[in-house]
Amino acid sequence: MKKYCFIVLSILITSGVFAQKKNFSYKFYGQIRTDLFYNSRANEETVDGLFYMYPKDKIRDDDGNDLNGTANGSFYILYSRLGIDVAGPKLGTAKTSAKVEVDLRGSGSSYSTVRIRHAYLNLNWGTSALLVGQTWHPLFGDVSPQILNLATGAPFQPFNRSPQIRYRYTDRNLQLTGALLWQSQYLSQGPAGKSQAYIKNSCIPEVYVGADYKSEGLLAGAGIELLSLKPRTQAIGENGHTYKVNERITTLSYEAHVKYTNKDWFLGAKTVLGSNLTQASGLGGFGIKSTDERTGEQKYTPITVSSTWVNAVYGQKWKPGIFVGYAKNLGTSNELQAGSKLYGTGTNLDQLVTAGAELSYNVSNWKFGLEYTLSTAWYGSVEHSSGKIIDTHAVCNNRIVAVAMFQF
Repeated sequence: MKKYCFIVLSILITSGVFAQKKNFSYKFYGQIRTDLFYNSRANEETVDGLFYMYPKDKIRDDDGNDLNGTANGSFYILYSRLGIDVAGPKLGTAKTSAKVEVDLRGSGSSYSTVRIRHAYLNLNWGTSALLVGQTWHPLFGDVSPQILNLATGAPFQPFNRSPQIRYRYTDRNLQLTGALLWQSQYLSQGPAGKSQAYIKNSCIPEVYVGADYKSEGLLAGAGIELLSLKPRTQAIGENGHTYKVNERITTLSYEAHVKYTNKDWFLGAKTVLGSNLTQASGLGGFGIKSTDERTGEQKYTPITVSSTWVNAVYGQKWKPGIFVGYAKNLGTSNELQAGSKLYGTGTNLDQLVTAGAELSYNVSNWKFGLEYTLSTAWYGSVEHSSGKIIDTHAVCNNRIVAVAMFQF
């Protein structure tokens, strides 16, 4: 705890020195957030349950008991955060700005450690702007659910912050976005599990292009994402010898979104046709379609998943809201090699439905909320001819989240 206090104090002292610089302005902000949650069974999740995805499949012991059928819950403050927005002097004709934001989320299985959420600089010429650094992935974009669960709608809603170079052009009601992205905290799944190596060895960044229309509370748009990965650079071939291989899987994903807001209402929806979007907290991945017997080099085929969510919230002080998400595994583009392994998230999951209702009380800098969510996942076995899931059975989880938050 002393270490975190020292970091915060150092930032404040340093900002006091920087604030003397001419043509600079600073705005500090942050939040103290507490999360108390309960689940009726074990789930696919991160941050020890704070980032909730969907219920795990049943695993039976010798007596027929479900090993994942045990309730769990906890209380955390890990998503408390501190940030600073900086406005700087002009660079030529461009207005300059920057943002740094951290929380206590940590990474991997290390919690209660400082983590960078956002860190970027921005050059704004009025109709166009260039951002360089880490911020929200364009697939997350400007349309996301207003719910209490920290997963913010994942795996239906893409969730990812990435290092990127993003260019935006705005002309009246039209906004065009193009971005090149790399991976840091949110990683693709593959033969070695989650790893940055797949895109690092690819030498091709993730690419996103999209367009939005904005007018009087309405925002509507769509985008396309390209991801090209190298799952492996060497493989075990015949006689146990190691060979250098040139493997690659390249996929396209598509999304469309809409949002309407006014003084009392938030209405939002997004649909994604995703191929191998595991780096964006999505379902799916890829499988093996063929293997070279001599070198062990593999060719791959992606799993396509369709996901959609809708969200409605009403009010100002007392704000009731509902959320519904649906995801469907559409199978693979090519036939899978018999007996081969699938790499990804929820690769044996056919359908997922999540429905939630919440009520929050909002006043001044405070927010108190309670949310109930029911998630049902249908698991089964993989049909190798199509990659689809057959012989399914349902598994349900009941989740309750209580949140208290002070924002400053």
